Amino acid sequence: MAKELLIDPTAIRATSSVSLGAIPVNNYSPDLKRERAHVGDDAIERIGRDMILVREFELMLYAIKRDGSYLGVDYVHAGPAHLSIGQEAAAVGQSFTLSAEDKVFGSHRSHGEVIAKGLSAISKSSPEFLDDAFTNWSGGETWEITQRRLPAGDDEQQAINCLMYGMTAETFGRRTGFNRGLGGSMHAFFPPLGIYPNNAIVGGSGPLATGAALYNRLQVQPGLVVASIGDASTGTGPVWESFNLASMAQLESLMDTKHRGGLPVVFFVVNNFYGMGGQTIGETMAYERLARIGAGINRHNMHAQTIDGNDPFAVIDAMEAARRHIEEGTGPVLIDCQTYRLSGHSPSDSSSYRTKEELDLWAAVDPISTYFDRFVEAKVLSAGRHEELKDWAQQTVRSALEVAIDSNDSPRLNLRHDPSLMAKMTFNSETIEQDSAPVGETSVPLDELPQLVAIGKKSRTGIVDGKTVSGLKAVTFRDAIFEAIATGAAADDRVTLWGEENRDWGGSFGVYRGLTELLPRHRLFNSPISEAAIVGAGVGYALSGGRPVVELMYADFIGRAGDEIFNQMAKWQPMSGGLVKIPMVLRVSVGAKYGAQHSQDWSSMVAGVPGLKVVFPATAKDAKGLLNAALLGNDPVVFFESQRLYDLPETVHADGVPTERFVTPIGEPNIVRAGEDLTILTVGAALYRAIDAAARLEDEHGISVEIIDARSLVPFDYTLLLQSVAKTGRLVCVSDANLRGSWLNTVATRVSTESFDDLDAPVVVLGARNWIAPPAELEWDFFVTPDDIIDAVHTRIRPLKGHRVQDGPGAEGTLVESSMGI
Repeated sequence: MAKELLIDPTAIRATSSVSLGAIPVNNYSPDLKRERAHVGDDAIERIGRDMILVREFELMLYAIKRDGSYLGVDYVHAGPAHLSIGQEAAAVGQSFTLSAEDKVFGSHRSHGEVIAKGLSAISKSSPEFLDDAFTNWSGGETWEITQRRLPAGDDEQQAINCLMYGMTAETFGRRTGFNRGLGGSMHAFFPPLGIYPNNAIVGGSGPLATGAALYNRLQVQPGLVVASIGDASTGTGPVWESFNLASMAQLESLMDTKHRGGLPVVFFVVNNFYGMGGQTIGETMAYERLARIGAGINRHNMHAQTIDGNDPFAVIDAMEAARRHIEEGTGPVLIDCQTYRLSGHSPSDSSSYRTKEELDLWAAVDPISTYFDRFVEAKVLSAGRHEELKDWAQQTVRSALEVAIDSNDSPRLNLRHDPSLMAKMTFNSETIEQDSAPVGETSVPLDELPQLVAIGKKSRTGIVDGKTVSGLKAVTFRDAIFEAIATGAAADDRVTLWGEENRDWGGSFGVYRGLTELLPRHRLFNSPISEAAIVGAGVGYALSGGRPVVELMYADFIGRAGDEIFNQMAKWQPMSGGLVKIPMVLRVSVGAKYGAQHSQDWSSMVAGVPGLKVVFPATAKDAKGLLNAALLGNDPVVFFESQRLYDLPETVHADGVPTERFVTPIGEPNIVRAGEDLTILTVGAALYRAIDAAARLEDEHGISVEIIDARSLVPFDYTLLLQSVAKTGRLVCVSDANLRGSWLNTVATRVSTESFDDLDAPVVVLGARNWIAPPAELEWDFFVTPDDIIDAVHTRIRPLKGHRVQDGPGAEGTLVESSMGI
């Protein structure tokens, strides 16, 4: 399909200028009469009440960390406490405009945002909604304890008690916390009230919130999304990538009317002028006003403005304006909310990087005291109301604390007693019913898709009449992946695909060629070259209920998306205590012939990170079956594909590639060739070199080789492999990952331990040399070859009569490179 956009040299080369326009700074003017009319006197009191409760929770944490006691309740807390004392107006003002359907993603300093968002959602929700929200989360355990131990006089107070207890128990690592004690202080969240993950990685919420907003826009869901990030986070690449991804011009210009519009996300920068001790303005950043960033993103300047974050009404005004822009379809919005952290970075911070004069100046404009002074003077609030509300807040926080530290009602997970518990919360291993998903919106019926019709005319097996046929006549690895994706997308409207060159080009390696004819732009689109945002947005999309399939062009680009893969995609299921699902597939192409930055097999690196399922098929049938499993599963899957295999037809499975949608279970290896004397376990494209070596070993040396294709690295069921080793007594493991740090070393250790009595020789692990990948002309001096496998058998397992080890280091060299200091 041709591109819709014409690049006209006449227009491009014409003389013109770019006008950036003004960005408002502190333009809100307090107006008592207008504010009272706008929100009402009850809300004015509630805003003050909420700020006090936020502050009191922080004061409790500070006292517990510093003194081990709060209002007579003693406790020692081993975990962190990143406080936001002084920033209460920013949190409460932001949340005042939000309901439960709006989502807030926070930072490591987001106790205030969690509590403020929860209080706002409670005030806007019916008792029935709240009862349902609390009852259906984590089996209702948090809600049951709240009702039993913290009874209240009315529904609102009962919900507030549950909010404060759930947050306190989570902070102190209790099973009854919102995330079963596995999120802790920096990661607490509670989706039923629109409180989404709080991120310990600086700026980590930027891509996640962008993905959640992408879900709202493309799935036509209500609500806006807020990324609550700090000013120092604007120095991070993922945040800049998120600004751009959320502002992509195609969202306003190329999407159909139903899905058109900038993303409904507010990048709410809590600007307290410090990272930890480094100052952003004047020291570590280039801007003098953070809001000027917006001018570099789009023609709207991201509707950026700088506001007084010490005035909750200034924050409310900015958030209401943001919602108007978003409803007009011209999001995203950037808010530079200037406030001040009166507390240190953490209780151990002596604030030596700040002067007493600066601290005193900001203490004099404390947002809570100035708020109450203003409305008491105006006779909107009574003179003693501040103290009355503080007493209420202390009682609410103290009561929640007492129950949260009671190990009878608030125990911790006993992970040592039940080691399988963490595994169950890391992977749910669920499979959705294929017929239960909302039918996908497609441009043409699936059975009329030209690419599928063409594939359907090919042989389903690559061996016809005993001869191997080319990929022109048989279904290839590439074709098999296409079938899985096309069928999965047509069956489920939640499946959405993005990455670099995905549309029109057909994907970098042609896997998506023809998919443009099937899927409208809102379900298949090109992303910027922004690997962090590509993956991070996928996490936010999945957390919101979508089923994204995102792609990295080369495995080497994992480095660009490292945090999003290792700390976001991998972590939120277990950090939620298994209460949320991330049904996400990350396709990663493993290169060849392109040298050191494009030919690295990083599957072992990814397999070493807990929380990710890792798949690496080597055959067309397994590619389709495993991808179907990933698309139908509810866990995050990294799906590796070797570029060496895309054009290969199915020659391993005699039955070929089934036409129908079928599932190959993730985690189960496959016996490719049966044998009696030696087992070879392979990962990815190394399978075919092992097949060559096995044929030579049998023909030339009479050794019967059993070959097992791992297919999956995580999880991996060892049963088949251990049975094979028990039969053969010998094992060689082969992959294209560097030998040092190879996942196969873990396999070797496990087999050596569990099959010690069965082994007649040490387990041998082969991998790429511990060098950088060389250019194409030298790559077979780097990757494992059939000769390397045979040399390893000869030198490490049993001598082969008449065999001469190849010139150079050979297989033995791969085993000793680490001792050579490489």
